[in-house]
Amino acid sequence: MSMISPIIESKESFTAQIEKARRKKRISSLFKGIVFLLPSIVLFGVFLFYPLFKTLYLSFFLTDAKGATTVFVGLENYLYMFSDPIFLKSFKNTFLFVIYTVPATIIISLFLAVISNEKLKGIGFFRTVYTSTMGISVAAASVFWLYLFNPTMGLLNQLLNMFGAESIGWLTDPKWAMIAIAITTVWMNIGFTFLILLGGLQSIDTSLYESADIEGSGYFYKFRRITVPMLSPTLFFVITVSIINSFQTFGQIDILTQGGPANETNLIVYSIYREAFVNYQFGSASAQAIVLFILILVMTALQFKLGERRVHYQ
Repeated sequence: MSMISPIIESKESFTAQIEKARRKKRISSLFKGIVFLLPSIVLFGVFLFYPLFKTLYLSFFLTDAKGATTVFVGLENYLYMFSDPIFLKSFKNTFLFVIYTVPATIIISLFLAVISNEKLKGIGFFRTVYTSTMGISVAAASVFWLYLFNPTMGLLNQLLNMFGAESIGWLTDPKWAMIAIAITTVWMNIGFTFLILLGGLQSIDTSLYESADIEGSGYFYKFRRITVPMLSPTLFFVITVSIINSFQTFGQIDILTQGGPANETNLIVYSIYREAFVNYQFGSASAQAIVLFILILVMTALQFKLGERRVHYQ
């Protein structure tokens, strides 16, 4: 018994040393990981987390023209916002804008990507043309479309006049202003969406199409049964990104319509800008920004909840 006791104590001591060494190694690994992540943590903290919490903080206050808090009002900014007809109209306009732009962008880009994926002579030129909008800034593209929509010397109205139709006030008529902004946005977003979808198409295994050809399957059958299912992860990605981008659209609205006419193109983002930097009501603007953040978060969560069910991962 006297000989067994030292052996047990020695074994326990050895186990404790091993556990201590493992704990020290884990702490060392954690420290190294934090050091590597520190630049990202600092950048996210300064440019993402701090503005988010600052916006949330300001949404409960009234502010002066310099942005300094004056009176704590609690949820009054939120209650006033949902009773403000201008904000409610911008809320409705935002959803209409998403409906106008996202499906059109996806369908047109998919059509162009399918065509560009064919092995045809000179197809590289058309791929370059379709992606060219990625190299154009929002400001430059908006100015380009501003001339096209001009009521007197714009190309679109000149074409309508050639066919005997009346000119349209693309940016001044409340019935057409949102459509004009949607056309501009779709044109600007096609380049990025087309490029992503083309990459997805080119990653599909060609042996699947070869097997379908052997079985005598038609083009549309292969598109429905092979292309769309195999492209579903890419489609899921571009749909999610397109929805988020549509909710955050600002530049073309600021240049083309400034939210008019009669607030028909006043989206939530532009409403936030006017409330903060035109009316200097930073508290209510912050409340609107928080609502937009929650709205995008909910839409993204719904997209992952409902849309990912139909995604076919290889």
